[in-house]
Amino acid sequence: MKYSVEKQDDYAIMTLAEENLNSVKAPNLKSEFVVLKNQGIRNLILSLEAVKYVDSSGLSAILTANRLWTEDEGQFVLTGVEHPNVKTLISISRLDSVLEMKDNTSEAVKYIMMQTFKNELQGEERSEEGEDE
Repeated sequence: MKYSVEKQDDYAIMTLAEENLNSVKAPNLKSEFVVLKNQGIRNLILSLEAVKYVDSSGLSAILTANRLWTEDEGQFVLTGVEHPNVKTLISISRLDSVLEMKDNTSEAVKYIMMQTFKNELQGEERSEEGEDE
């Protein structure tokens, strides 16, 4: 499976370089998600710019990443959903209401930075409330 990962301090961007995200590639993608999560990546942006076809196994892999990153207050953002077939499948499966989706990686990075800042502020407020008691 062809992909690239660009790691930053607060997030990583995984860009798939495959046209198909199907039952052949999905298990490998799930494994890569687990590896990235175990490496301590706090937030993940998955770019599907090159992807023209996704099947149910591919959707399952995407949902796995969403679960891995959101279960402990991280962020998972899907971006680059440009091909009509991929957009339609995500819409029909109603995953557009479950997943955080942005048009491009720049918007996804801004979203993650804002969420990180918001979480830090909320954490400080909780700490201050604990000190007042």
